[in-house]
Amino acid sequence: MGLTSFKCLLLLVLSLLLHPGTIWGNAELRALMEVKTALDPEGRILSTWTSDGDPCGGSFEGVACNEHGKVANISLQGKGLAGSISPAVADLRCLSGLYLHYNALSGKIPREIAKLNELSDLYLDVNNLSGGIPEEIGNMASLQVLQLCCNQLTGSIPTQLGLLKKLTVLALQSNHLTGAIPACLGDLTQLMRLDLSFNQLFGSIPVKLAQLSQLVAFDVRNNTLSGSVPSDLKRLDDGFQYWNNADLCGDGFPSLRVCTSSDLLNPHRPEPYGAGILPQDNPQSANLNVHCNNTHCSHSSKSAVAIVVAIAAVVFGGTISSLLAFSWYRRRKQKIGSPLEVSDRWLSIDQTKDFYRRSSSPLISLEYSNGWDPLADAKSGIGFSQEVLQSFRFNLEEVECATQYFSEVNLLGKKAHFAATYKGILRDGTMVAVKRISKTSCKSEEAEFLMGLKLLTSLRHENLVGLRGFCCSRGRGECFLVYNFVANGSLSRYLDAKGDENSQILDWPTRVSITKGIAKGIEYLHSNKTNKPSLIHQSISAERVLIDSHFNPLLSDSGLYKLLADDVVFSTLKASAAMGYLAPEYATVGRFTEKSDVYAFGIIVFQILTGKRTTHLRVGTEPGNLEDLIDENLKGNFSKPEAAKLASIALLCTNEAPNQRPTMEAILQELNSSQ
Repeated sequence: MGLTSFKCLLLLVLSLLLHPGTIWGNAELRALMEVKTALDPEGRILSTWTSDGDPCGGSFEGVACNEHGKVANISLQGKGLAGSISPAVADLRCLSGLYLHYNALSGKIPREIAKLNELSDLYLDVNNLSGGIPEEIGNMASLQVLQLCCNQLTGSIPTQLGLLKKLTVLALQSNHLTGAIPACLGDLTQLMRLDLSFNQLFGSIPVKLAQLSQLVAFDVRNNTLSGSVPSDLKRLDDGFQYWNNADLCGDGFPSLRVCTSSDLLNPHRPEPYGAGILPQDNPQSANLNVHCNNTHCSHSSKSAVAIVVAIAAVVFGGTISSLLAFSWYRRRKQKIGSPLEVSDRWLSIDQTKDFYRRSSSPLISLEYSNGWDPLADAKSGIGFSQEVLQSFRFNLEEVECATQYFSEVNLLGKKAHFAATYKGILRDGTMVAVKRISKTSCKSEEAEFLMGLKLLTSLRHENLVGLRGFCCSRGRGECFLVYNFVANGSLSRYLDAKGDENSQILDWPTRVSITKGIAKGIEYLHSNKTNKPSLIHQSISAERVLIDSHFNPLLSDSGLYKLLADDVVFSTLKASAAMGYLAPEYATVGRFTEKSDVYAFGIIVFQILTGKRTTHLRVGTEPGNLEDLIDENLKGNFSKPEAAKLASIALLCTNEAPNQRPTMEAILQELNSSQ
């Protein structure tokens, strides 16, 4: 039994002893009704919360209980709530997750919320909350994720937040915060993501914060910071974002000027907040004595607690069997396990699995607990290892929250009528692309669908867009594929550039590098050297070549046709044919081969050379016409030997006879050979 479970059991025993005429559940019910009145003053949204109902019976929307029948999570994100947060929430002492983001809540964050000693996840972002951040939050020793961004919060960042030793994510962006960045945030040794952007913070960036070993993302954009940027932040690479701070300087940071002596010695730019300003008191443990207030506890009351605890120890042995029976009943009724069981069952992928294991709460959305999950169907006969399941499975609530419930604002694009792709942000702040596919567009045979899904999880290459996970829902009739987000869009956006300030021209070395990267990705798909079968892409195009922040090319939609119904695949082929990427032999043989991908690669090489979208480019590619072939935006700044080689490869790849086209392995060898 974990420490949290023991505390909740002890709270139950103590409440029964101290208040023999009161049932603990009624106290929680009263607290929930107060919370409801504040969150939903007109009673239109939380109508299922009734004074004669059972919060743990499954009828209270967004409420989930732990195995001991205590309210463990309130999950009401995106419900349109327009009230405020009641201090009564502090009476839900076993609450481990509070999810109220994407609403229209106003008012202040109640200081009483700091009494929730078991709370690990606090999501209040994207509301209209005002006032300061309560310094009492620093006493919430179990807090791991604190999301307060996109509100109207004012004042400075409390130094007390430096006491949250378990904190992994701190998101305060898009508020009206002022003052300096407290150096004591550098005491948060578990911190992985810190976002302070779009505020009015001033002063320098604390050196101590830059030395946090777990930090992978740090965003201070759009503030008024000044002084020298600590050199340790270079290790974050793109994870450190600092633009629109005119007075920042630093060596080795793109877009920052080199520091001068005045930057380093200016007394008006001090290191903000020394560690000594932090309170010396340790975070308080749960206050089990209901007779004590928050500031004064007499010796007699402490003695009373000691006596009660002693009595509780005796009573505990006599009541443990009934409590275990009660726990079993609740788990059967609510279908909610222990925090460990739930976090394993609902685990999502990140760069490290341990992050999610540490920060997951026993959160289950009852609405989706019985959703379509072909992976759980033993009849399929397609086995996924436990490692694959833990690494790749998302739950629907994570996907919905990441995309703000598939908001049109986050729509990246649609493909015919079967799929749409949305930009999303996971709970740890990382950006993803979520491809939304209707179930009717997927393979009708579940075994085939699962085989395709399993194949997608096996694809791993530096020039393929990485699949982070998947989710299936019977209730929505959809499957979701979650990919890494690729920052610079598709290759097609760099074609037909007009050479003005609104378009970006790829220089010659970048074009050569992109060509080689695409070839590597296709060759990986075609090979069977790794623990995967040989795979044909079938739909290579400039739209499906994505460019990352380092201008490396990544092939998207690799293997996707393995999931889709035949008629859906055919509809995508018609689009490829219209754009000129479809090999001519398909019209006669009606099937794809590796040489079909080679043909599409040749067309893309022509597009890279000419800088044009048009795919009818073979005319005029003789050696003497090389100058006319190359994109005029390069203004002659290219290597003629390299250009001649690429043009020659493109001609071979687009030969009308498939057997005259080279293999991708031979193409890659030629690209890597010296002139």
